[in-house]
This record gives sequence, C-alpha cells and structure tokens, in this order.
Amino acid sequence: MIEKINKDLRSIKPNPILGFNEELSKEEGLIPLTLGEPDFNTPEHVKDAAINAINDNYSHYTNPRGILKLREAASKFFAQKYDLHYDAKTQIITTAGVTEGIFDSLATILNPGDSVIVPTPTFPLYMDNIQLHGAHVIEVDTSADGFMLTPEKLKQTLAENKNVKAMVINSPGNPTGISYDEENLKGLAKVIKDNSIFCISDEIYSELTYGEPHISIAKFIPEQTIVLNGLSKSHAMTGWRIGFIMAPADLIKMINVVHQYAVTSVTDNVQFAALEALTNGLDDGLKMRDVYAKRLDLLRSGLEKAGFVSAKPTGAFYIFAKIPEQFTQDDFAFSRQLAHQAKVGVIPGSSFGKGGAGYIRISYATSEKNLKEAIKRIQNFVKQEG
Repeated sequence: MIEKINKDLRSIKPNPILGFNEELSKEEGLIPLTLGEPDFNTPEHVKDAAINAINDNYSHYTNPRGILKLREAASKFFAQKYDLHYDAKTQIITTAGVTEGIFDSLATILNPGDSVIVPTPTFPLYMDNIQLHGAHVIEVDTSADGFMLTPEKLKQTLAENKNVKAMVINSPGNPTGISYDEENLKGLAKVIKDNSIFCISDEIYSELTYGEPHISIAKFIPEQTIVLNGLSKSHAMTGWRIGFIMAPADLIKMINVVHQYAVTSVTDNVQFAALEALTNGLDDGLKMRDVYAKRLDLLRSGLEKAGFVSAKPTGAFYIFAKIPEQFTQDDFAFSRQLAHQAKVGVIPGSSFGKGGAGYIRISYATSEKNLKEAIKRIQNFVKQEG
C-alpha cells in the first residue's frame, strides 16, 4: 500500500539534522554541538504561570487564533521590540511553534506547480515543506555573498524562473548566524514589491542578535510579508511549542482555516505561560543572549586557532565553519571522523542546501565547560590528523 501515499511525501527524506544527530548519539563520550536547543531552563515565572493555569483548570479549547490576552501581549511585544504593528484580533495567530507556522503559511499560499525562492544554506524544513505542498524549490546559493541574498541576485532569479509565488528569509539565520541589515532588507523589499510575491520571514532568533538590533523586512513591505516568530529560542521554550503568525488581516483569515484543521488551538495552559513570558519576561532572552555572546567569542577564537574560517555570526547560536583544506571536503565524512576520533558532534553543512558543502555547523548552545573541552579536542584532532 505504500505506493498509494502522497507522491510528494515519497520524495521527501527525513530531517537530515535530526537523523545525523541520532546517528552520533550512539558515540560514547561525545560532546554534542549539534542541535539548536537552548541549554537554559524556561524562566521560573513562566513555569509558575503554566502551573497556575493548570490548577485554575485552563484545560479546554480556546479561540483557534489563541486567547485574546496572549495576542494582545504579542502585539505589544513585537511593536515595542521591533516596531512591527499588528492588530491582536485580526492579524495574529498563535501556533504550535514556528514549525506549524511554516506549514500553515505555505499551505495557504501555494498551488501545485508554484515555485518558492529559498536562499541557502538554510534550515531544511522550508524546502521539505514546499515540496510537500506540490511546489518547487528554487535554491539560491548565497555563500559567495556573505550568506545573504542580495537584491540583485533575487531580481536575477525572478527573471530566470516562472510561477514564483514567494521567497523565504531567515534572519538571524540558521545555520550561519548571519542577520540581514537594513540596506539589504530595503533592497529585497523593493524587488519583492515590484514582482508581487509573498515573503515568509522566519524571525525566531530575533532576540538573539549581537551588536545591531533585529530588523524585520515587514517594516518595509507589511502587506506582502508573513512574519513567523515564537518563544522557543528567546525564552528557552522549545518543548512548549508556542509561536505566532503575523500578516495582513485578509491573509490571516485564510491561514487560520489551515491552522484550525491542523491543530484546532494551541494547548490552553501553555498559552498562559506564553502570556507571562511576553508580559513580565520582556528581557529574558537578552540575558541568555549575553551568555551566548561570550560563548561565541570563545568558540570562534578556538576554531580559528585550529584553522577553521567562518563568517562572524551576528545572531542565533551557530558558527558555520569551513573545513580546513588539508581535510576531506566531504562534510558528512569529516563530521563522522570528528565524532569518532575527537568525540565532538557537529552537523554537516550539506544538510542546509546549496552553499553548505565543505562546511560544518557548530552550536554553542551549551555550557562554557563543554565548549572549552570541545575546542581542546578539535585543536588536538587537527594537529594529529592534519
């Protein structure tokens, strides 16, 4: 019967990041620098809010878009933080994480045969979701442009391809940690506006930026942008599954139809935890960001001494490092060798699409103790094997 399932699903492989992490988990004594999982605990005041909600019997269906107080808090939060203005009643949906937001948004705007531009290397979930909806992925290799899609390259890509419905942007980005600056965003926005396509902007790492504050492309083209954000990274709430879709009211109305059929509504008591996070935890993410910044400097310095070159991240908690020339540029083979011999786990760059070959992604969402030991092991490995 397997031949009768969705033909688009048959062509999609399991998540390469989770699969490789599972493979390395069998390596005894490994220091895993693989997953994008904050090593912080959810703030106590947020956990207490969830416990109180459970004790107050908040265990029922809510408005599919989320409880109004939460949407109001989200509206205020994103306006205060990033100068984004969305009406709580008509322009925001509460989702089961940004993962659901990606699915809902693509399911709403795509028809079979449409195309979506995806700057790579990037989080592979976008590409798999696009294919799942019967659409085509147009990968644009950004490795020669500092891992950012330039307005010129976007314009060229649009001219060379038909049936483009949307593009995806992830800033700050996974796996590179690169953030788009205002000049680049304005340039991209003009091209997007001129070509009447959607922009799906994944901004889950917006609270984890170093130096310059986060800027959303929605500031320049709000009528064409679907903004995705959530609390997984900013408040160390990956397992709570809480996110938001923000877009024009007419578009949100249609996305909400998909959302209702997918999950009905997000878990009731979790929404009260999110309400607490957005109300009384405005700067919880900034405290974590300051710790990540110190880890970034520590790890990047140690990697440079071992011969790994990388673009300096301006956000998130990853370093995307080029494998030294004396080693195989097969990033899967190199990552396995590093795991087996140095006992350090990383993710092969090819997992993230074009432009990722010959790179490895290293997460510094772990303790300083683990990072220092990992650096020591990597440096010794390079000396012995290089």
